[in-house]
Amino acid sequence: MTATAHPVRRWLARAALPVALALAATTAPARAAEPAPAAAPAPAAAASGGINDFSCRPSAAHPEPVVLLHGTFATWYEDLNYLQADLAARGYCTFALTYGAYEGFPLVGGLKPVAVSSVEIKEYVERVRAATGAAQVSVVGHSEGGLQALYLAKTQGIQTHIKAVVAIAPPTHGTDAARLVDLGDKVLGRGTLDHIAATLGIPVLSDEFPGGPAIVTLNDGPVAQRGIAYTIISSRYDELVTPTETAFVREPGVDNRYVQDSCPLDPVGHIGEAYDLNVWHLVRGALDPSRATPLLICAVGSPG
Repeated sequence: MTATAHPVRRWLARAALPVALALAATTAPARAAEPAPAAAPAPAAAASGGINDFSCRPSAAHPEPVVLLHGTFATWYEDLNYLQADLAARGYCTFALTYGAYEGFPLVGGLKPVAVSSVEIKEYVERVRAATGAAQVSVVGHSEGGLQALYLAKTQGIQTHIKAVVAIAPPTHGTDAARLVDLGDKVLGRGTLDHIAATLGIPVLSDEFPGGPAIVTLNDGPVAQRGIAYTIISSRYDELVTPTETAFVREPGVDNRYVQDSCPLDPVGHIGEAYDLNVWHLVRGALDPSRATPLLICAVGSPG
């Protein structure tokens, strides 16, 4: 049975664009403790999995730490947190941060422009590498986190430090959010939409629209970078990153997968993809292709 998303998170994600268009305000879940900053490596640390444990030492079976990136309106402890726990239980050193949050409003992340958050994520990746002694990390992101993973690998000059990128439902080419952006363009104009997003303190929305600054930068030339293994996972029933094809990177060496290619009856939607057991199976296979197995028994994910 798949876990369900936090109700406030689900509401925020579905309401983001309509709220922006209507100049309404949003609320956020209670804050959990932030992950501890990188500390000096512990000399006798065990080679086993961990969650935001900077004394974790990658094992021979899983030599790359995994950095997980949440989506818009989320945090490190609410979005990919269950997937992170699953990977840690399987022996991975896992790390996650809340990026793109405002200093005076740290309860919700993923709000700042992609280019700004990407620098923050790069610095975190380098702290993880320094603390664990790993030459490379793998990056797993959901929604905006998937876009951030792709953007990080292309723009931050650390291509050789990244082993794999696994992006779950990223708005790679910009999302029209079930045609809401098209409607907003016609009624208000893109300039007004961008102004509304900035006024609400959610400039990342402009980045996620088709033709947004981050989308233009990411798609200026090849998205996939040499030496990095890419996997893009999406659902045919994603209701926020639309058209669903916008998630994929149609370039050589990129593995693009719909969940329904493996599990045709899984109705999982955008938020549910972070919690879907079938998606988790695909993520694990992408992180460790030598041990990847076909999905023989499918779960039924959340359609929202």
